[in-house]
Amino acid sequence: MSPPGGPRIYVSAGEPSGDAHAAAVVTALRQRVPGATFEAFGGPALEAAGATVLDRMERMSVVGFVEALWKLPPHFRLLGRVRAAFRAKRYDLVVLVDYPGYHLRAAAAAAAAGIPVLYYIAPQMWAWGPGRVRKLAAVKRLAVILPFEEQFFRERGVAATFVGHPLRDRPPLPPRAETRTALGLDPSRPVLGLFPGSRRQEVVRLWPVFRDAAERVLAERPDAQVVVAAPPGGGGAGGRYDGPGAIRIHTGDAFAVFAAADAALCKSGTTTLEAALADLPMVIAYRLNPVSFAIAIRLLRVPHVGLVNLIAGREVAPEFLQAAATPQSLAAAVLPLLERESGAARRQREGLALVRDRLGPPGAADRVARLAVELLG
Repeated sequence: MSPPGGPRIYVSAGEPSGDAHAAAVVTALRQRVPGATFEAFGGPALEAAGATVLDRMERMSVVGFVEALWKLPPHFRLLGRVRAAFRAKRYDLVVLVDYPGYHLRAAAAAAAAGIPVLYYIAPQMWAWGPGRVRKLAAVKRLAVILPFEEQFFRERGVAATFVGHPLRDRPPLPPRAETRTALGLDPSRPVLGLFPGSRRQEVVRLWPVFRDAAERVLAERPDAQVVVAAPPGGGGAGGRYDGPGAIRIHTGDAFAVFAAADAALCKSGTTTLEAALADLPMVIAYRLNPVSFAIAIRLLRVPHVGLVNLIAGREVAPEFLQAAATPQSLAAAVLPLLERESGAARRQREGLALVRDRLGPPGAADRVARLAVELLG
């Protein structure tokens, strides 16, 4: 137990990835400030790191403008409890991780109570409209994980610091042949990895397309093997993955699938960076609720949606969005990538090497902890 009198820190993370990143920051802060105590909105990772989780994040995270409407009431109730704690001066520092829809309001509440706010993993305002940056006025320091974000936010008056990407702290991938054997695959035959996402809405919209694209690939390349990275419990339509017996299902951490594959179909987002770190050529796809997509496409201010393409500043991996993400288009784009020495695969790997270099060195959580210590004074 921390000794009395140390700094009191509130940490907030609304979904599994944020929970993991927040936990790494808490672990780093414990080393730098042994007397600190932590309370949180989060999940099992923060709990394991030693934070007292006051509110559970499970079932709170959603994707899309329309889907988010259903989650507004519980978020407002949570915000009311948190605002009361801030007004009571219960904390010396607030650390918010990702999850901007809720956290921008929480930041304003903390600032109104005079508590400094460190925001880790910036809202993607460079994509959805620079004019919204004013909503970060309540944030004392912004720790960003994409290399182009520091300049973007600093030019708009936000004290942003590039800390590197937390994925850089993952262990190296195991050997491909060893991983394939562990997954029950033939080490000598090409492997296509499918990464339809972890949120149920993502899987429901992408899995049928990925499955049908994989069937087309298998028809063209009978020697190919297909493995899908599925969240625990399935998560597909009806709560399960249906498909041909040739598609193997791997639940849990997708790490092994990245290690085993020669090429991938990936949802847009962080998955594309995981593939880049695995030196895995990919095709990127995404589908939203039609109304959410109609709103998003009008707000979008960047030429690409795949993070690997944004970081590289050019199209490294082909992108297929909404109606363009068909089994035919995805299969046609990914088939050449299964040949590791094909021109398409070699060109993409050159771009992925550039992305890896721009993601910065390992140690993001420790650099965030250093910023937190500065704010604690």
